Amino acid sequence: MSNRFGEYYERDYFSYVRYDASKNDNRIAVKADYIIHGASNASPKAIVAEPVETMLSNFNGLNYLLNYAKENGTKRLLYISSSEVYGQKSGGKPFNEDDYGYIDLLNPRNSYSVGKRAAETLCASYYAEYGVESVIVRPGHIYGPTASPNDDRISSAFAYAAARGEKLVMKSAGTQLRSYCHCLDCASAIIKVLMKGEPATAYNISNPDSVVTVRQMAEAIARAGNVELVTEAASEKEKQSFNPMDNSALEAERLRKLGWRGAIDIELRISNTINIIKSTLI
Repeated sequence: MSNRFGEYYERDYFSYVRYDASKNDNRIAVKADYIIHGASNASPKAIVAEPVETMLSNFNGLNYLLNYAKENGTKRLLYISSSEVYGQKSGGKPFNEDDYGYIDLLNPRNSYSVGKRAAETLCASYYAEYGVESVIVRPGHIYGPTASPNDDRISSAFAYAAARGEKLVMKSAGTQLRSYCHCLDCASAIIKVLMKGEPATAYNISNPDSVVTVRQMAEAIARAGNVELVTEAASEKEKQSFNPMDNSALEAERLRKLGWRGAIDIELRISNTINIIKSTLI
C-alpha cells in the first residue's frame, strides 16, 4: 500500500483499512462520515479473466457499504460507476445521463457494465427504501500519472510504454470516440458531486475539450514521448477484452450546473504525465 499511496501512507491522518469488495465478510471498525466506493476490476484483461469477481465487487461490495451507511449514519456515499453503463447506440452524439443503449447480457466482458448498472439501481433503491443518501458519477476514460503500471487501457499502458521509450502498438484502427479526463479534473468532479449532487442521481464526468478518438489519444502520447506508433492485427483473445462501445463520449452539462469545469489541457497533461512516470522509473 505504501507504493500506491506514497508519502501519505505515513501521515497521522491517513489510516488503511483492508477491504475486499468481492467478499461478504468485511468488517469496518471505523466510523465514516463519507464513503467513496471505487473498488472494481477496470482493466480489460482483469474483467475478462475475472468476470464473476468483477460483478460481485460492484454489487455485493456496494451492498455492504450501503448497509454500513444505513447502520452507522453515514452522511453520504458516492459510487464510481462508468460510461460503459450506456452500452451501444448509433450515431456519434455524446451520451447524457438518461441515454441508454444495448448491452449483450450473455457476454462475460459485459460483467463490468452490467454490474455497474445493477449497482446504480441498488443506490437508488437504498435511498427509496431506507433514506440512505448516495450519488453516482460516471467517469469517461481517466488518464494521468496516478495510473497503475498494470493498467492495460490505452491511455495508461501507452503512457508507461512511452515513458520507457518503447514503440506504441495499437491493435485496432482507433476510431472509437472517447471522453478523456485528467485524474485531477476527475478528482475535483467527484468531490463536487459528493458535496453538491442530488441524491440517487448520476453525473457524467467529462471534459468537453478532451473528447477524442483512441487514435488521437495514442498519437498525442506518441508525440509527447517521441516514440513510434504502429498498428498490428489483434488476436482473437485480445479482441475479447475490447470495450464494445464505438462511442462513449459523454455530455456533462448536469455536472457543470453544479459549478464544475474541466481545467486540464490534454496535450500539456499527457506530456506532464509521461515526465512524471519517467521520474518513477529512474
